[in-house]
Amino acid sequence: MELRQLVYFTEVAKREHVSEAAEALHVAQSAVSRQIANLEDELGVKLFEREGRNVKLTPIGRHFLQHIESALKAIDYAKQQIEEYLDPERGTIKIGFPTSLASYTMPMVISTFKQKHPHISFHLRQGSYKFLIDAVKRREIDVAFLGPVPTEEKGIQGDILFTESFAALIPTDHPLSQNRSITLSELRHEPFVMFPEGFILRKIVEDACKQAGFSPIISSEGEDLDAIKGLVSAGIGVTLLPESTFYGTTLRYTAKVPIEFPLVRRNVGIILPKCDLAPSVNVFYQFVKQFFATLNQYQ
Repeated sequence: MELRQLVYFTEVAKREHVSEAAEALHVAQSAVSRQIANLEDELGVKLFEREGRNVKLTPIGRHFLQHIESALKAIDYAKQQIEEYLDPERGTIKIGFPTSLASYTMPMVISTFKQKHPHISFHLRQGSYKFLIDAVKRREIDVAFLGPVPTEEKGIQGDILFTESFAALIPTDHPLSQNRSITLSELRHEPFVMFPEGFILRKIVEDACKQAGFSPIISSEGEDLDAIKGLVSAGIGVTLLPESTFYGTTLRYTAKVPIEFPLVRRNVGIILPKCDLAPSVNVFYQFVKQFFATLNQYQ
């Protein structure tokens, strides 16, 4: 069994078309077909079945693909470690982050790190809370920033970097927008703009409302911060957001109002797999911990 055969196999499985896979691999279609046939002969099973001009994985082929994808990721990771061992300052770090950290925290961290390590590159991926945790477990990304830091997930470790409060975002024509602060119970009859079910920020807000003695009236939903803020700006409802999402400028026609009670907070941190880190990833990890430790001293 050759590495080339496994690469050809995964490409055909992904595209379900031999000629398209050959084009992506920059080889002749006959070479791809021959290597797939050799692989099937060696294994003694059919990995694909024809459906017109396309090909589909057989049940055993789908099972085989899962293991081969994991094996190829392990090989890529091993090659990355060797390359970075030779020069840790020229690696590539795959980083995941949620929308709530996209506008301030991530640019601040990345730009400061790049000043000290200009030759390390990044591949950035935004995703939901669950997606980021699963992607770190599968080693699809090296590290992820998120909040709160999970404490009971197997196979990953986490460090809390900072803790932040939530504040209310309210349309400027709302009577409460002029208050210096509010209690959350004052919003019990207001329509809320929320992230969809399953988003961690929604759960934090719902838990806070429950603590304040009510369930929020959810009038609208949005999957990113710009959508949430835009709906509040349009007067559709109110929302609660982490403090870091307000850095810079507050959207027109909205007002940020601190919440006195209950105190709504979350921790924010970094997670990574419980394994030896690639040298450039370790450089970044150590930098992040020191960066926030220094930052917290001045707050």
